Amino acid sequence: MTTHGPADFAGQYITVAGLGVSGISAARALAGLGAHVTVVDGGDGDKQRAAARELTAEGISVRLGDGDTLPEGTELVVTSPGWKPDSPLFAAAAAAGVDVVGDVEIAWRLRGPGAAAWLGVTGTNGKTTTVRMLASILAAEGLRTLAVGNIGTPIIDVVLGQDKDGEPSYDVLAVELSSYQLHWAPSLRAHSGAVLNLAPDHLDWHGSMQAYAADKGRVYEGNTVACVYNAADKATEDLVREADVEEGCRAIGFTLGTPGPSQLGVVDGILVDRAFVENRQQQAQELAEVSDVTPPAPHNIANALAAAALARAFGVRPTAVRDGLRAFHPDAHRIQHVAERDGVTYIDDSKATNTHAAEASLAAYEHIVWIAGGLAKGATFDELVQKSAARLRGVVLIGADRALIAEALARHAPDVPVVDLDRTDTGAMPEAVREATRLAQPGDTVLLAPACASMDMFVNYNKRGDAFAEAVGELTARDH
Repeated sequence: MTTHGPADFAGQYITVAGLGVSGISAARALAGLGAHVTVVDGGDGDKQRAAARELTAEGISVRLGDGDTLPEGTELVVTSPGWKPDSPLFAAAAAAGVDVVGDVEIAWRLRGPGAAAWLGVTGTNGKTTTVRMLASILAAEGLRTLAVGNIGTPIIDVVLGQDKDGEPSYDVLAVELSSYQLHWAPSLRAHSGAVLNLAPDHLDWHGSMQAYAADKGRVYEGNTVACVYNAADKATEDLVREADVEEGCRAIGFTLGTPGPSQLGVVDGILVDRAFVENRQQQAQELAEVSDVTPPAPHNIANALAAAALARAFGVRPTAVRDGLRAFHPDAHRIQHVAERDGVTYIDDSKATNTHAAEASLAAYEHIVWIAGGLAKGATFDELVQKSAARLRGVVLIGADRALIAEALARHAPDVPVVDLDRTDTGAMPEAVREATRLAQPGDTVLLAPACASMDMFVNYNKRGDAFAEAVGELTARDH
């Protein structure tokens, strides 16, 4: 199917894979456009049955307990992001000559006349923060905007939304795009796109680092104004070189150092633009101060520069960049200041679920007692420990794969005190905080940046961060 527009789906027999948020959104939207929709899901629990009852009442067919068999007559498969490319359902679709696409692709096809432009953001880490920064900057310019995609409101719902006069509800969308979503969005062509960074992640899904990077690089395909890359991460620039873009589209770098022409960077505590100025060889435009970014950690400054580059590509004024960054406050569990006690600062970065994110978090502080561990997801920790060893006052390890971090510490930071908590229950967190407090000295930071997923001990990283904050709160309460 290559045509675009709501009318193209009327009468089609479409199978939606997965009863998650995006799957339910896609099923309802497509049924509303006149498609014959069947939702399939391998699960058959209470949650799936409840969702199935609601959809069935709306005239949507649902098949639980079998996510492998392609319903007869299917003309298009719409998948939820997490389904692997080698799933039997997709193999059956390929054998039948049926396309498989994702919810982002459907949203792109559903855009009507005068639809909002898309500014796309992807990368291993920092996507959500950057997209929300970008939306804040766009709003400061007075534009109707929303952070969407792999965040918040399902993107199909946003694209189909209209104002009271029947016009599109937004001028421009800040779109977070995961590698999964990009994999299944072959016709997406954003106004401008950014790849923030690249590090090994989700390789079990993609099959290789090369395939993972290639899917990330899809955010650049067909860009019309700017392909934004990280000057400190050559792999992101390589993806720009390989992209097929519109004539006149420019490569725009961001750097934590002094920017060259066609870059944004930092000079004497000021975020500056040498890309979207009349004479970029000799001019630089002040955008904001480092202190306007919360928190002003190095990787968060990089996020801000990427957001600013995309906003400037869309024509946003410098003052809106400043005002948008000042108005932005990060989500919980992303380098969140929890408390200060006896000269020790406690920071919750439970969102640091891989080594790349943890490395950025550790680089933000001078003396650290590090709480780490969880599910490693196949990661190795030698490089992370090597880069961070000089900052470590001590380490407290929790979680199922903590031995992998312990071994890396033994190899590369043998003099750093390590407390290995041999437990994976949720009650380990209060003990971890107490041990970290014992190791910390005034001026130190106790940092929860696990470098691992949370599901061995907690439902998600949010619950892990909540447990950390609660444990710190108990320490502080005992002081009063």
